[in-house]
Amino acid sequence: MQQIKLANIIFAPIVSEKSAIVADKGNQFVFKVAKNATKLQVKNAVEMMFEVKVESVRVLNVKGKIKRFGRTLGKRSDWKKAYVRLQSGHNIELATA
Repeated sequence: MQQIKLANIIFAPIVSEKSAIVADKGNQFVFKVAKNATKLQVKNAVEMMFEVKVESVRVLNVKGKIKRFGRTLGKRSDWKKAYVRLQSGHNIELATA
């Protein structure tokens, strides 16, 4: 049951230019995670799913943008992102994961 809960914490890796730079410089990877996820839950989920050792986790809330849909204004949903730093010697291959 605990593994099922941890599997629902991480939604997807974020692959962007900024996340590629962070991955090259600091051995960090960026994930979109559940809004109610804690640092410890993210750490345990990454260690379980990718079989690596996590050094630290930083999370931040991303506010949804206000966008126009025709005449009306709408708002995109807020979401949470996590920067996960791995211990030296560990790596995640996102292309094969």
